Amino acid sequence: MTTTGDVESAARLVSFGMRPKQLPSRDVVYGDLVRRYGEDRAFKQLTHAVAAGLGLMVLEVNLQAGAVLAATDESVFEIKMDSYARQSKIRERRETEKVLHGLVHLATAALGYPRPDDLANDTYIGRVSVEQVDAMVREACRILDERAAEAEANNDPLADAPELEQAWRAYARRPAAAATKDGRLASDTTRGMVARALRFLADQGFLVQVSGEQGGTYRTTPRYQVQVRELAADAAFDDLLELNVVSVANGGGTLRAAASDTL
Repeated sequence: MTTTGDVESAARLVSFGMRPKQLPSRDVVYGDLVRRYGEDRAFKQLTHAVAAGLGLMVLEVNLQAGAVLAATDESVFEIKMDSYARQSKIRERRETEKVLHGLVHLATAALGYPRPDDLANDTYIGRVSVEQVDAMVREACRILDERAAEAEANNDPLADAPELEQAWRAYARRPAAAATKDGRLASDTTRGMVARALRFLADQGFLVQVSGEQGGTYRTTPRYQVQVRELAADAAFDDLLELNVVSVANGGGTLRAAASDTL
């Protein structure tokens, strides 16, 4: 029989999941709730019900990642592009700009976990850097541009060419890097855009910065791995990987983007 205390505990577990940087290993109560979730089927179902009532889905609950949640469509917790723009200080919110930022996030996920085995291995830790992500997106833009030119030469334009062409060429036209007067990376450069995206992911507990090298280098977290597992089901993720702009330097999991240095 479900008690008020059970409901309160389930709600508390959900609330822990909404604190991106909170981990069960750092909080005794959180750890106990995670263990209860794994051992008590009724409590697990109750946690899912509480989350659903808040417009959230429970993607995973374990001691490494904690409670990993995702907002459903129209949930008050869903991060809209405008909210992301405010948090990431994006000056322009045009449709093309949104597509570019989406591509940056997609590239980050693909670089962090380029192989199915990486996503299946709970101990795997990927690394990404600002320069690495920028190089990957630029290479993807180059390949897409070549495909569009080839299709045009064969009088067989790509079905979505007008919209896609605007996005990838907009990225390719922007300078990769330029310093401001005080030495910071200019916000209207592509690396400035990537840097904001990676900082945003770090704020959400998905990445942890490990150094300032290559514009900022980050390691992935178990929380991010769970999110990317969901993203991997998206056709856009597969499309990006199929461009073959991500390669693995060795079997140990050191990753590099095509045309960029290894980490």
